[in-house]
Amino acid sequence: MQDDSGKAAPGSPAVASTNTSQSSGHLNGHTVSQNGYNPTATPVLQSQIESRPPSPAPTPTPAVPREQWGGKYEFLLSCIGYCVGLGNVWRFPYLCYRNGGGVFLIPYFIMLFVTGVPLFLMELSLGQYGAAGPITVWKCCPLLKGIGIGMLCVSTLVCLYYNVIIAWTFYYLGSSFQSPLPWSCDAIANAGICNSTGNSSTGKTLSPTEIFWNERVLGVVNSEGLHDPGRVRWPLALCLLASWIIIFLCMLKGIRSSGKVVYVTATFPYFVLIVLIIRGATLEGSLQGVAFYLTPDWNRLANAQVWNDAASQIFYSLGIGVGGLLSMASYNKFDNNVIRDTLIITTGNCSTSFFSGFAIFSILGHMAWRKGVPVGEVADTGPGLAFVAYPEALALLPGSVFWSILFFLMLFMLGIDTLFGNMEGITTAVLDEFPQLRQNTLHKSLFLGTLCFCFYLLGLLLVSDGGIYWFTLIDSFSTSFGLIIITLFMCIGISFFYGVNQFCQDIIDMIRHCPPWCSKVLLYFKACWVFFTPFLLLFILTYIFIEMYNTSLHYGSYVYPRWGKALGVCMGATCCLQILIWAIVAICKETGTLKDRFQKAIRPLNSWRVNNLNSTGRVQERVEPERVEAPFTVTLTDMDFTAMTWEAGSQA
Repeated sequence: MQDDSGKAAPGSPAVASTNTSQSSGHLNGHTVSQNGYNPTATPVLQSQIESRPPSPAPTPTPAVPREQWGGKYEFLLSCIGYCVGLGNVWRFPYLCYRNGGGVFLIPYFIMLFVTGVPLFLMELSLGQYGAAGPITVWKCCPLLKGIGIGMLCVSTLVCLYYNVIIAWTFYYLGSSFQSPLPWSCDAIANAGICNSTGNSSTGKTLSPTEIFWNERVLGVVNSEGLHDPGRVRWPLALCLLASWIIIFLCMLKGIRSSGKVVYVTATFPYFVLIVLIIRGATLEGSLQGVAFYLTPDWNRLANAQVWNDAASQIFYSLGIGVGGLLSMASYNKFDNNVIRDTLIITTGNCSTSFFSGFAIFSILGHMAWRKGVPVGEVADTGPGLAFVAYPEALALLPGSVFWSILFFLMLFMLGIDTLFGNMEGITTAVLDEFPQLRQNTLHKSLFLGTLCFCFYLLGLLLVSDGGIYWFTLIDSFSTSFGLIIITLFMCIGISFFYGVNQFCQDIIDMIRHCPPWCSKVLLYFKACWVFFTPFLLLFILTYIFIEMYNTSLHYGSYVYPRWGKALGVCMGATCCLQILIWAIVAICKETGTLKDRFQKAIRPLNSWRVNNLNSTGRVQERVEPERVEAPFTVTLTDMDFTAMTWEAGSQA
């Protein structure tokens, strides 16, 4: 505690410790200790006290300065690039037409405004106010440090398989420079395939794109299942290595380098989407595809699967609960308007998902017209839409080589941006826990290089003949129930442990000159954080457990064995169990009864409110006295009673 002059105020811990040290001495082997009591001391004792050198004041550990974004546009573009990923291109359009077409937009936007936007704002605000990564930021509530560890686990799993998608994109991008395209019917090798009526064993017609995807890219025909990964496909392994080298070089200088890269990687996909929408609108049969995309089926609203798909798409596209948003926001200036950024980024992301559907289904409609089949028979889910149906559609366009290069270059940009955010979540969490790495550029570069190389080695399993089976397993469980549990505890912890009113006040402190509309919007967010968002997350979690128990996991015709599904459940459980493990650790570190330990573990640490180095003007008003965990004890000896008797006699 300090007064206005900067000196220690009376009654503060600093004054108390000074009085204590000045009123303690040794006389004839007896210890004399007074707590706020100053009897007359002998000259010998006074000279001993005055001649004793003062104890040196503890020197505070110098804080390592954190980087900052070069401007607010770098942060906005980085977040938009992180959120607008491959899922916007293949996942949203598929979910939209699978769940009733245009009627899917109703649960989608409800989930967006009730769960997506509030949780997005919570992560950005936490990171910006605390100026720390996913682990260190939980100084605001040490009991929940496991949430940050769980985010780190989810980010690790996502980075492990997400760059494999970029490797596939690299492979297709390199193959697109061939004329004719190797998966088109114009290629000499595919002449016999296109003229045949079907597969002799199954009777199912196989397109050149399916054969190219399954045999030349994945090699899945050489594997029997999860237990048979087979050999590594070295063309894909080289593409994966090139992807990690690009990620390493772009992140080598932190946000100073990645913040400049996003000016290209975040804006180029929009240019390609606009070009594809215009080109698709001129194709014969495009309206058939758009009608299939938007035709509503109102009966689907009563299906819980539709609401679960809407919620999963919100989490998948916004990147909530992975730690990337929190890490990127930690490099913001303290007074950045986080509410404005939240509205801009979420609106831009969801608009991109919606409009990408027009680009996708206008061309799929043309492909259905060329083949004479319904649109529903040419579209597929997941990687199949991006690497089977769409390449086939591109092969039918005039100038197919140009459009194929443009499309896969767009996919590459989308994937790189998203991986930037996931990697930023991991690196920021580690650098905040070990700040000495920030001081040494060489050590930081070695850490980043080692991290990328380890991911590459682990990713070799996913580019083997049976790698697609492992890819599907990690993709299905890494962002499943574990991610929902992490976000649920984050919402509950901030709302009820840290305090939703205090959290809203923190947001107002950051915005400083808070416009009237911000205060009104905060009332809505407060209601979501306390009631609506936890309720919907519990509903989604319940449905996920029911669906996971009743349905089997499969890729194509291959059904995963029970041990494979159990392995996936263990992946998700490992992420969310970090919350329980580190909560127990935090409680064990405290003293007192179990209730006392719990109350101490949910109190913010003193370094929480002064953690942000950008808020130098507010540091003085935020400083709190250090907590004294143990009571101040005084040891009384015979000299204490003698001195008290002597003073009583002198006063008489």
